[in-house]
Amino acid sequence: MALTNLNSEQLSAATAPLGYNLIIASAGTGKTATIVGRIAHLLQNGVLPQEILLLTFTNKAAAEMIQRLGRYFDSQKIAKIEAGTFHAVCYRWLQKYCKVVLKQPSELKTLFRSIYEKRNFTRFKTPIQPFSSSFLFDIYSLYQNSSLDRFDHWFLDRYKEHELLIDIYMDIIDEYESTKDEFGFVAFNDLLIKMKELVLQGASVPFVEILVDEYQDTNTLQESLLDAIAPKSLFCVGDFDQSIYAFNGANIDNIRNFTTRYPNARVYTLKKNYRSTRHILSLANKVIGFNERIYKKELEVVRNGEAKPPKLLIFNELFEQYQAIAKMIGQSSTCYEEIAVIFRNNASADGVEASLRELGISCKRKGGVSFFETKEVKAVLDLLSLVCNPKDMMSFIHLFEYARGIGAASAKELFETFVHFGKGDCMQGVVAPLQNSLPPKKRIKCVQLALFEDEVAIGSVTRFAGMGLGQEIVAHPILKHPKLSTESVHFVEQFIHLAKRLKMIKKAKTAVDTVIHSKLFEYIFDEIAKKRALLKTGQIDEEKKAKALERIKRKVVLLLDLSKHYDRVDKFVNAMVLGSKELSEGEGVNLLTVHASKGLEFKQVFLIDLMDGRFPNRRLIEKTGSLEEERRLFYVAVTRAKDELYLSFAKYDRIKEMSFKPSQFLYEAGLLEGEETYKELIARSGQQAS
Repeated sequence: MALTNLNSEQLSAATAPLGYNLIIASAGTGKTATIVGRIAHLLQNGVLPQEILLLTFTNKAAAEMIQRLGRYFDSQKIAKIEAGTFHAVCYRWLQKYCKVVLKQPSELKTLFRSIYEKRNFTRFKTPIQPFSSSFLFDIYSLYQNSSLDRFDHWFLDRYKEHELLIDIYMDIIDEYESTKDEFGFVAFNDLLIKMKELVLQGASVPFVEILVDEYQDTNTLQESLLDAIAPKSLFCVGDFDQSIYAFNGANIDNIRNFTTRYPNARVYTLKKNYRSTRHILSLANKVIGFNERIYKKELEVVRNGEAKPPKLLIFNELFEQYQAIAKMIGQSSTCYEEIAVIFRNNASADGVEASLRELGISCKRKGGVSFFETKEVKAVLDLLSLVCNPKDMMSFIHLFEYARGIGAASAKELFETFVHFGKGDCMQGVVAPLQNSLPPKKRIKCVQLALFEDEVAIGSVTRFAGMGLGQEIVAHPILKHPKLSTESVHFVEQFIHLAKRLKMIKKAKTAVDTVIHSKLFEYIFDEIAKKRALLKTGQIDEEKKAKALERIKRKVVLLLDLSKHYDRVDKFVNAMVLGSKELSEGEGVNLLTVHASKGLEFKQVFLIDLMDGRFPNRRLIEKTGSLEEERRLFYVAVTRAKDELYLSFAKYDRIKEMSFKPSQFLYEAGLLEGEETYKELIARSGQQAS
């Protein structure tokens, strides 16, 4: 059974009595096996599968654990266990109570910007530059994850100098929230907030035990949801040394204060490391030992035999580092899929990728811009989302920003006009509009903010005469909208043609194929490629544009391939929205940010750009981070290595004409000597050298 292969520490944790249990599971100590064993123990002792809730950091992790349980229990029984991320589980719950439309952050940022752009900041005489729409959106999202206080109180504690602007900021957020409610949009944070509200209102939550994986990365909002559910038993697995998501609202106090919050809690520690060699583990422990110890632990190495000690690689120049590492990988006997190059900042990835490609070595990147967040893929999914849900204003706005002369605010007005022509249904207003119906007029006045929206005047269709428009578009009442220009009318024409074709299509693959080969998307893809090939002089590099179009084609063909597995367009769109963050493309050497490497392991790891300022990242420390978190990031990166670990830094960047000093962590690891240099780095971090 699932319990027979556990060591004594894992077994003790897995069979703990019902109640509040915290399992400290360091890197490579078998936390997944322990969680699977715990669920098996619950099932064997009479807990029904539908009374178990498993919350993981990724849906992939949840699926892996359920798959393992399937080796020991009937698959129909296991399928009744509620498992997934906080967001996925809450999404499924909410669907039982109401219809919600989950939107990605990039889509909601567009909605937020369309509201922000209508505000008048100029009447306030203040030396403070207002926060940008994007930054204000990010601040609000961080607030939702990290605080239960009112937003204005939380905000002014951090940005007191913006007090004169807080009324405008609050008004933007109020309209943003009311617009989301009007159209049924929810952000990822909203899933938890709305589920918590339902639980507090008495919604039935049948769970006897909730298991939480990666507990050190939970945030205040997630913890408050657990508090609202108040399960009889809580089984939390995590490692304080791997808490690396403070920038996203993760609250290390959740794991730090577990025994205070639950006075009768039991704490179990998994000490045996099955992943790394003793040399790699020794280096990791040396560095992380400089952080405060929240719970005492001392890892034991299980692996025996000869092992290579970690090797420090020192280079004179930055790009020389990338080329040398690529050459080492090319000469390695380890298969490429078992090799990872890990870096703190995305800027490091480009040089490595270019050097690998130059040698014909295949590689894949994860941790930068997601495949599903690339503009070309996003545009296709936006149109399909709109077809599935005609109330999806965000997808419409995002799509119409590709039309020349139309911004977010104008796109929102066009959407509302199509809705008007379709009696509440945007797509009906596109393909079969009410005739003899004028565009809606509205005038809004906000005295406090000095905000006005102009009345929508009726435009003359004659301004489009001689443009070669088809009779179908000429007869469409949208041409009377004054915000429609000669620059954008052909975009609208192609949009209407494509919408009519898609209205008749049900199969996902046929719909994707129709979209990516349409004239509308030929134009959109060309615009995206132009932007990627734009030189500082304002000219287009045609060679770069051709390569960009080739990459765009490769991505949309991959999207087409993904659509083969779905019989309906709506199922495909929903799957892409919920699962997009966990899917990746390509094969070969893994190029990973430290955050993206979390939970993975490789035979051979190269940890690069270990220069002070880059890793630790001093700029982020000054803004919202801490040296302790940077040290935890280093610990996570190092413990991805099973057999071989290479750490590297460069002394100089010839392009930026910048010199570097080695990372503080290399001194802490004992890989470099130089007491004076080390003291200087320690002084910069505000700590005392020991």
